Amino acid sequence: MLAVAVFLCSALAAGYVILGYPLCLKFLAKYRASPIAKGARERSVSVLICVYNGAHFVRDKLLSVLAQDYPRELMEIIVLSDGSTDETDAIVNGFAADGVELVRLPRGGKPAALNAGIQRARNEILILTDVRQTLDRACLRHLVTCFEDPRVGVVSGELSIRAGATREEGDIGAYWRFESWMRRQLARVDSMFGATGPIYAMRRSLAVEMPPEILLDDVYLPLAAFFRGYRLVVEQDARAFDHPARLGSEFSRKVRTLAGNFQIIRYMPQLLGPRNRMWFHFVSYKLGRLVLPYFLIAGAISSLYLPDPWRAIILSAMAACIALAAFDPWMPQRLPVKRISSLARTFLVMMIATVSAVRVFFVAPRNLWKESTIQPSVRAAEDVNR
Repeated sequence: MLAVAVFLCSALAAGYVILGYPLCLKFLAKYRASPIAKGARERSVSVLICVYNGAHFVRDKLLSVLAQDYPRELMEIIVLSDGSTDETDAIVNGFAADGVELVRLPRGGKPAALNAGIQRARNEILILTDVRQTLDRACLRHLVTCFEDPRVGVVSGELSIRAGATREEGDIGAYWRFESWMRRQLARVDSMFGATGPIYAMRRSLAVEMPPEILLDDVYLPLAAFFRGYRLVVEQDARAFDHPARLGSEFSRKVRTLAGNFQIIRYMPQLLGPRNRMWFHFVSYKLGRLVLPYFLIAGAISSLYLPDPWRAIILSAMAACIALAAFDPWMPQRLPVKRISSLARTFLVMMIATVSAVRVFFVAPRNLWKESTIQPSVRAAEDVNR
């Protein structure tokens, strides 16, 4: 029966993306790991901070950079203000005596600002970091140690999400921890498919100019190095700290990220061919995530035509999950069922974000950028002093 075949194929495909591939990756990371060599050599670094209207965050950010356990004479700090209209520029100018350079740019988007910063940078290693996240004091030192291995082109730091006040924020943090785990396993096998945008480092010699409409600089730049034969790895001890996000804010970010993955495939079609030495992982992980909602939709539609009692069981289970997700915003935090409803809501919102990401084919990419509504937490200052 066609409906049974479609349902089984959809369920198996979705199960592979959600559970099967992560288990396979865990096995490969354990038994096919390729360690990198590290060294204590100190290299000159250029810290590039791209910011648009980041007055709430830029002071703590610069304090965390200036507090680094790294020779100040080897550090160049450049803040790229992408047409900021708030107090960002004035705050950055207050750090001029500490050697922080402000580059005021007309509003052109993050890729254009980074292109200008990369051209201006003079040092061997680029440290690309966003304004919102503060850095652990040893962050730069740990990133730089990985470049002792000549195979390494890009090193990502580890992003730690501060504890949220709600279950929703906690689930977003849990989702990010799972994503970070996946990236670490990929890096153990060979390479990630990009970098951790808020904090990563790369060899200046590998940086290329980005198209101004690119949505994911932290994927485009690292993959350009990957296709030149270099590895993209993670250094867990190089930590940055971020504020917890609400689901609405995370939804916008996820739409942009997933749309950026569609865009990257268009710019780098070699990802789908034999030039990609991580082809199996790209198809299972990145491409699998993009098509996962469609597997689920196909499974839901085909389940309408299944014989009873399977149709009733599966439709009831789907209805229960959707109902839990729908009523989650009104459920008190203290209810035990909140754990399940919040997780169901987070998963459903992420699937909707994936479907929404196809907008990149119909609207200008810049329309997918949304100004962050996240506010700094009281723990930011604590992290600066770690």
